[in-house]
Amino acid sequence: MGKGPGFYSDIGKRARDLLYRDYQTDHKFTITTYSPTGVAITSSGLKKGDLFLADVTTQLKNKNITTDIKIDTNSNLLATITVDEAAPGLKTIFSCRIPDHSSAKMELQYLHDYAGICTSVGLTANPIVNFSGVLGTNVLALGTDVSFDTKAGAITKCNAGLSYTNADLITSLNLNNKGDALSASYYHIVSPLTGTAVGAEVNHSFSTNENTITVGTQHQLDPLTTVKARVNNYGKATALIQHEWRPKSLFTISGEVDTKAVDKSAKFGLALALKP
Repeated sequence: MGKGPGFYSDIGKRARDLLYRDYQTDHKFTITTYSPTGVAITSSGLKKGDLFLADVTTQLKNKNITTDIKIDTNSNLLATITVDEAAPGLKTIFSCRIPDHSSAKMELQYLHDYAGICTSVGLTANPIVNFSGVLGTNVLALGTDVSFDTKAGAITKCNAGLSYTNADLITSLNLNNKGDALSASYYHIVSPLTGTAVGAEVNHSFSTNENTITVGTQHQLDPLTTVKARVNNYGKATALIQHEWRPKSLFTISGEVDTKAVDKSAKFGLALALKP
């Protein structure tokens, strides 16, 4: 475990990664290469049905400054400049999407042994201001996530979260959507030697009185191969197998079936990530 509580996005992250990360029903291909000068170039392609999306990202690191430039098939350009450790524990991020100049924003992240603060502001005349903060330790953390629209003069997002962590168990509780949704998650490491873990997430909507329950597990067949599976109370069952056939290069096959409508065909996804 780390020394501090982390950021607000870390609350419940281990359970979310177990239940949702790497699952997909599309086909994705990613390849990363490095130039002699150290520039990393990542090309990605995603096939969603009959639609094909692609993008190219170039990353350059110079001391504590990282510059990322991403161009997609619609000729949109996203530029991100990150300054790490401008001061102890402080990270500064500037991002802008072209041609949407109103998307420019500045973000500050500060990580301390007993606090994690992240704030961002849009670089426009009437910006949206985001603030998230966590207080506590690596065992118990309490945080909030708020967005304020200065043009409308209203709070557009207000969330709160609580997390408890010990050696092999992580639990979290989140109140989202201005108090309309309650989410609880659970993550437990069953066997560190085999990477076996179980997790669950329960979401309740007060306005619709609906509950969504998702449970899942993961297990390492060997040091390079991991299997995961999950199911929710609506009968959607999903599984994947991921193999690291060379360092940092992953091959993943996913499958999803609706157990309440077995007459429907199953969905399959494929992802290939290549790194030198």
